[in-house]
Amino acid sequence: MIDVVLSLTVRELTHADLASCGWAGTPLHLAGVERQLERVRSGEVDYLAVCARNDVPIAKGGVDYLVEHGVGTLWQLAVHPALQSCGIGTVLVSAAEQRIKDRGLRYAELSVEDDNPRARALYQRLGYVARDRRPDAWDEQTSDGTPRRHETMCTVMRKDLS
Repeated sequence: MIDVVLSLTVRELTHADLASCGWAGTPLHLAGVERQLERVRSGEVDYLAVCARNDVPIAKGGVDYLVEHGVGTLWQLAVHPALQSCGIGTVLVSAAEQRIKDRGLRYAELSVEDDNPRARALYQRLGYVARDRRPDAWDEQTSDGTPRRHETMCTVMRKDLS
């Protein structure tokens, strides 16, 4: 067995980073991320990148402060598929929670698709508790570029950061 130690930094995701984030989703998804980056300037959201030594993002995710008063809502969380289950998601979520606390907010919330048990297990391990279920939907592209509507059921989870 070989242990690999990654030196990670967390910083703001930038428009320039999107060219190296193809692992995070389709071009349609990345166009949506680009639109969300415009909201960073107004303080409505934080959008973070976890980077290895070469400063290229290997994980990304946002915190939206307008979804519910007094709550930072984590969304669009993704870790490079080849690096999942290495603790990088924990680093990302912890950094997002710190941003929420730095704003004086008490709660972090996120939604996880019911068909994503690995992510749900991570969030539970990090102290998130299921509090609701609701449908969600978004537009995406198939592998051949055809647009389609993705509909799913999500569990809403919350963590008290106090």
